[in-house]
Amino acid sequence: MPYCCQCGKVVGNKDVYCAICGARQPNPTPVADYLHGISSRTASLLCYIPIVGWVVAIVVLASARFRHDTRARFNAFQGLYLFVAWLIVDWVLSPIFHFSSYGGPPFHRIFPALMQVAIFCAWIFMIIKTSHDELYKLPILGELAEKSVSEQR
Repeated sequence: MPYCCQCGKVVGNKDVYCAICGARQPNPTPVADYLHGISSRTASLLCYIPIVGWVVAIVVLASARFRHDTRARFNAFQGLYLFVAWLIVDWVLSPIFHFSSYGGPPFHRIFPALMQVAIFCAWIFMIIKTSHDELYKLPILGELAEKSVSEQR
């Protein structure tokens, strides 16, 4: 609801002058659509950038431009879930394995590192698949992403 720039009273959206004080109202500036020139494939590709793709995934999921694009939304959810898997390995599994095996074999350092390498390889694999415009469902995360997209319809 817009207000007069001079007296602060309520004015209509398209009013040129305030009905109370007669002050000229500024023209509303159109909102810039920053995602206008980006294609669905490019948005999907950017969701799989390791470590920072979650930001793009949230922007894609929140934008009106991709609200009805199920392919871009699927890739955004899957990229977001890959990042969550990375966080679980980094913040949960690494400390658990670190504290559980003091003095034992170096398995406590190898297992979380292998998990992180696997997730990183999944990111690279999904970048390649998406760049070829192929829709690929990762085993567990793909099912979660598909379910998330179907719940939002």
